[in-house]
Formats: sequence, structure tokens, C-alpha cells
Amino acid sequence: MRILLVEDEPDLGEAIQKTLRREKYIVDWTLDGEEAWHYLTNPWTQYTLAIFDWLLPNLSGLALCEQLRATGSTLPVLMLTAKDAMADKVRGLDAGADDYLVKPFGMAELLARLRALQRRSPQIQPARIQVGQLILEYGSSTVTLPSPQGEQVIPLTSKEFQLLEYFLRHPQQILTRDQLLNQLWDVEAETVSNVVAAQVRLLRRKLAEYGCPTLIETVHGQGYRLILHESP
Repeated sequence: MRILLVEDEPDLGEAIQKTLRREKYIVDWTLDGEEAWHYLTNPWTQYTLAIFDWLLPNLSGLALCEQLRATGSTLPVLMLTAKDAMADKVRGLDAGADDYLVKPFGMAELLARLRALQRRSPQIQPARIQVGQLILEYGSSTVTLPSPQGEQVIPLTSKEFQLLEYFLRHPQQILTRDQLLNQLWDVEAETVSNVVAAQVRLLRRKLAEYGCPTLIETVHGQGYRLILHESP
């Protein structure tokens, strides 16, 4: 899942970004409301959640949220603010925010709020994806596969988990290198030309080690495709 974080306090923004990345989220962080709008309107990037601070340079979180809703977007938004008066909370929710978190807050509460938004949002849907025998659980950030001894957990790195999630969301579809790069790597990330191919190879190898009946095939000149084979 990809999150847009808009927070102009560097220490807080860095702490939130590190926490979210540990939970296997892909995070784009900006300190400016106008730059955030450019991220949101980039046709190559799709976000599943957004976190807006209320007070931001150039374009406030409140105005950003109103502008977003005016486009018809249903992107779930969590508003962060030091404003704790009831009237301010009402303004934030009326502007289109889905939830409201008052500073200071603990990271455990932030993660819980995001999980709640994830459960409620029709565009994100369930807390798990199951395709064939593979089960990907968001809450525990695990991937499991049945075995004669019971369910086995396939240990994946954050990027392997994100890559597999994207393939599972788009089974049988050809996914191009640029599509994977734009969706699964942070906007500011420095990447080498073969980073997608290298990560796909690592994921294939990991799945093969655990006897996974899943094949990520290379479609020459186009990209990659997830082919699933049911067990007999």
C-alpha cells in the first residue's frame, strides 16, 4: 500500500515515515501542500491512504482535502493537527477528512487509525488477499502457504512483500517495468535501471524455495505477469 504523508515538521515527518516503512507501507513524504497536490494528480501514482497535517506551507491540509474531494476522489484521509477544539474537528471532517488525530500522539495510535481506515475503505477492501493458495495478511504483514505440516510463513523483505501484493492485486495482467517502478518505489527514491528486474528475481527465488505454485513470468518486451496454478 502506498501512503502520501504531508507533514512540515521534519522530525515528526521523519518519525512517521520510518514507522510506516517498518510496517511495509510505501511512503511519499512532502513538507508542502502544493507539492502534495502535484503528487496526488500524478497519473502514474496511485495512493491508498493519505495523511495531511492541517497547517502546511502554501496550501493547508484543510484546503488540500477540500480540493481533493472536489475532484470526486474517495482517497481515505487522516488529518493531523494540534487543533483540538470541537469546532476545528468538525471543520476538518466537513472538509472531507475521514479521521482526525490530535498532536501529540503515539505511533501505535496512528497505525491503529490507519488500519481502521483500511478496513472501512471500499477501495482498499479486506485485511487480506487470497489468490490460489497464497494468503497475504496486511495486519501481520505476512504471506502464508499451506504445507503438509500446516501453514508456512514465507519470510519476505518489505519490497518483496510490496511487489507480491501488487502482483496479487493484478493476477494475469501484464505489468510493465515503469508501472511497477512508479507504484512501488518512493517518488524521491534513487533507483538503478535494473532494480525492478532484480527484485522480481529475488521474489521468484524466495517463492520457489517454499514450493509456491506461483509463477511470475517475463513477457518479453512488455513486463511481467503473475500466473497462478491451483494445486491438484
